[in-house]
Amino acid sequence: MRSVAPIGKGLHFRPTGIRLSIKVDQQNQVFSKPMHPTIAEIDLAALFRNMRRIVQRVQPSEVMAVVKADAYGHGAVPCARTLLRAGATRLAVAYPAEGAELRAAGIEAPIHVFAGYFAEQIPEFLEHHLELTVSNDEQLRWLRDAAARARRPVPVHVKFDTGMGRVGFPWEQAPDVFQRLRECPNVQFVGLMTHFSTADEADKSFAREQLLRFQAVIDAARRLHVPFQYWHAANSAAILDLPETWFNLVRPGVMMYGYYPSDEVSHSVKLEPVLRWTSRILQVKTVEPGTPVSYGRTWEADRATTVATVPVGYADGYRRSLSNRMHALVRGRRVPVVGRVCMDMIMLDLGPDAKAAPGDEVVLLGQQGDAQIDMTEFCRALDTIPYEITCMIGKRVPRVFVNEDASGSRDAR
Repeated sequence: MRSVAPIGKGLHFRPTGIRLSIKVDQQNQVFSKPMHPTIAEIDLAALFRNMRRIVQRVQPSEVMAVVKADAYGHGAVPCARTLLRAGATRLAVAYPAEGAELRAAGIEAPIHVFAGYFAEQIPEFLEHHLELTVSNDEQLRWLRDAAARARRPVPVHVKFDTGMGRVGFPWEQAPDVFQRLRECPNVQFVGLMTHFSTADEADKSFAREQLLRFQAVIDAARRLHVPFQYWHAANSAAILDLPETWFNLVRPGVMMYGYYPSDEVSHSVKLEPVLRWTSRILQVKTVEPGTPVSYGRTWEADRATTVATVPVGYADGYRRSLSNRMHALVRGRRVPVVGRVCMDMIMLDLGPDAKAAPGDEVVLLGQQGDAQIDMTEFCRALDTIPYEITCMIGKRVPRVFVNEDASGSRDAR
């Protein structure tokens, strides 16, 4: 690892490429290797191919790529660039700070902020050219006041609650909402939207009921001549199973990163996992029968065996509730996680005849040779969904981006 000049004001630390980069006053100082042995490897070529398949499935509808929560834990800026190269025309985030990060990286594509806003946040939207979501009467009042002062059109998406029960104007109030919106000066009507609550279930009846309600909202907008550019409702599950919901814009999220939103949706689009989570063996030791491992003595060796210590723990997102329940891969073999997961370490039972050594790769999620720890195994162990697994990988785990040169040079196959 080569030395780096002293760091002054303006330090920004972020993994880039297959290395870590420290940016000081626009100059890159690069370390040759990640500083943490536990990494999340992000395959940008796989991300590119997933997006190409989505674009091909929904065309001529456009694609708004959802890169909120740091692209579901994958790294927002590199992922956003790859998704735009692959055919997405717009991006979506949850909060204005996430949009500001993309703008600071030089991304110029339209960025829609899903999670609404407070009055004091509107200047941030305007400064970074972000599209607002208005979903209640208070936001409509703040929008009217801000738009009256604006010197340029304020781009908005209007959200209606058709059954999600979270945010949005009640769908039955659409005519009244549109009348009030028409009275707002300097408003650019970009999108009319809703969100499905059960599209990832085998029974699509309520999703179709929501669709009928949303169609009534669209009809009201047309009758009142509110000139929305887009109508959008389709999330990943709807893209897979409900083509009648695509309209002229869709919003893929988890499927872009290689995971189906549930076990109840079709696999009508081939997906490749983008993330591979790995670490390395820190220590190997032989233990005798009856030897306890980790806090609370929740596991004891039932025979002489080899135990490896790995520098990853719940501070990295490897949840304590995975203690004695999960497996990892070492030298192409599945081995159990034994003892309680610690803040910074886990232990693996490699077996009596293990040949592993310090420095060997450990795969926590992904493939190693012909063996695999897949997302389904993680989700079942934690009784959760893929979204939470990728988002829970901690910020101290570097995101290492691979195959960047291939993320735009090959079509999906």
